[in-house]
Amino acid sequence: MKRKVIFHIDMNSFYASVESANDPSLRGKPLAVAGNEEERRGIVVTCSYEARARGVKATMPVWQAKRLCPNLIIRQPDFTKYRSASLRMFDVLREYTPLVEPVSIDEGFMDMSHYEGDEPLRKATEIQTYLLEHLSLPCSIGIAPNKFLAKMASDMKKPLGITVLRRRDIATKLWPLPLIEMYGIGEKTANKLNKLGLHTIGDLANFDPTLLKKRLGIYGEKLIERANGIDTRSVDPDSVSEFKSVGNSVTLPADTRNVNKIKTVFTNLAHEVGRRLRTKKVCSENIQITIRYHDRKTITRSRKLTSPIQTNDDILEAALFLWNKYWSGEPIRLLGITAIDLVEQSEAYKQLDLFSYKEDEKKWKLSKTVDDIRTKYGQHSLLKGGQLGEQRSEQLRDQKTRGTSLDKDFLN
Repeated sequence: MKRKVIFHIDMNSFYASVESANDPSLRGKPLAVAGNEEERRGIVVTCSYEARARGVKATMPVWQAKRLCPNLIIRQPDFTKYRSASLRMFDVLREYTPLVEPVSIDEGFMDMSHYEGDEPLRKATEIQTYLLEHLSLPCSIGIAPNKFLAKMASDMKKPLGITVLRRRDIATKLWPLPLIEMYGIGEKTANKLNKLGLHTIGDLANFDPTLLKKRLGIYGEKLIERANGIDTRSVDPDSVSEFKSVGNSVTLPADTRNVNKIKTVFTNLAHEVGRRLRTKKVCSENIQITIRYHDRKTITRSRKLTSPIQTNDDILEAALFLWNKYWSGEPIRLLGITAIDLVEQSEAYKQLDLFSYKEDEKKWKLSKTVDDIRTKYGQHSLLKGGQLGEQRSEQLRDQKTRGTSLDKDFLN
């Protein structure tokens, strides 16, 4: 069986690096990508290593970062610029192999198994050097026999590191690490595992799989596999195009001008689109609605947002804004909402007002609660009394002829 050689390319402090690449005067200086410095609002999205050395961290309020580092330079996010740099970076990677799988805007996997001997290590050095010299973008590269180990390896040396993690190195390099440093384990899961007496990746690797499966389900079993360096996933170049939008539409049982009915449909659509965004762990920077009139004339209208959204209320607000602006008043046959311009949840940026961020957190938690209730009791379980009876009767009539149209993506 041919050996597998997988690279994980992880760009170092990507947004800050792109800013420095576009403005060489920023190089070597403490730099943070954040927002609304003048109004003492916003959070640090990312920062240069010079800023990190002064204690500046991502998610830190700008005012606190400036207190730690008075000479900190602030740049507001420019996602168009970052996407352009990302596309150039991935173009470079594809020159070495067609098997490139983008994971997010600043990281991806490469299957380099066709290179033999020490060639993969030389190619890693070549890629790192090219990205730095030609795009002014530093990166760390992990080299391993599978995706999980490659990801762990790329985190072991930053910035500008190249780390090889072989199976025989797992016990000495991987197992001593604390659980919180294991890819796939967040703070909550780490706390649960700590309560079981597990504190390192090695503790997890040697724990009873049957017992952990009882506690965490199939996820627990998978974690033990990963801790033992087992990962059979292949590098899939097509995974990046699995979804470019998340949308749902519904054909109404009867053409209507009734404002309450229309708002009820939009509410249901917003909740379903929001649920799917959160399931896929992505946010949307652009909301689009579709209106099909009684004469089958169809229009689509979209609204570019100032920041990525994911909650039901934010999606509904954007959809209703478009509907109020563009509805002709004619009877409507079909309505749809689509979230486009998707970004990874971990990369999403929002200019949070420090005095209202708790409200944003409440909205997210409320949306999650709605997801759980609707998953358990059905899509119409949280509608108001009048809407409930109205929508249930329409739904029953609707399903006799069309099935579950709420589950269909009208742009796919």
